[in-house]
Amino acid sequence: MAILYALVARGSVVLAEFSTTSTNASAIARQILEKIPGNNDMHISYSQDRYIFHVKRTDGLTVLCMADDTAGRRIPFAFLEEIHQKFVRTYGRAVHSAQAYAMNEEFSRVLSQQIEYYSNDPNADRINRLKGEMSQVRNVMIENIDKVLDRGDRLELLVDKTANLQGNTFRFRKQARRFRSTVWWRNVKLMVALIVLLLVIVYVVLAFVCHGLALPSCLK
Repeated sequence: MAILYALVARGSVVLAEFSTTSTNASAIARQILEKIPGNNDMHISYSQDRYIFHVKRTDGLTVLCMADDTAGRRIPFAFLEEIHQKFVRTYGRAVHSAQAYAMNEEFSRVLSQQIEYYSNDPNADRINRLKGEMSQVRNVMIENIDKVLDRGDRLELLVDKTANLQGNTFRFRKQARRFRSTVWWRNVKLMVALIVLLLVIVYVVLAFVCHGLALPSCLK
């Protein structure tokens, strides 16, 4: 899965989060929230091992996700943009005074759905290609996480690869069922077409035979 973890926060106050696998990404994300400089809007990425923490901060609201380094920049930042828009549309001014995890019960489901979509649906990347990359994303530099976290304070990133593998296995089975269903319907349509064709042939033959039998009586 391309995106493994995501959160929405106001400053260092986490309002909602979701993880697809067992990982301590949440603890590292909190360290990043406390350390990222200033209050200005920003797009920034920090790498740790083979994973990258992508951060988008707009009007005091921060959305962050952890993705596999193979996901590139366009998909994670398109995901963050989508999450930011959905969150603001849903909660409006409440985000400026909400307590920690106030929106988690409801919005964690949205995070889960959007992670699934942006990680696995080819249309997610196709749509973003049609829209064109955001100019600020093209300029995002991927820095080592040591740029924001002191090496002594930084936690080692732990990701349960077994759980991630199980997730991949589940998606493979889902895709296999979808493929079998597609093939089954294709076979059904082919069978119906053959039956219709056979009935047409039988009708034509019977019509020809009946016409042949009726012809002598007409000649009398």
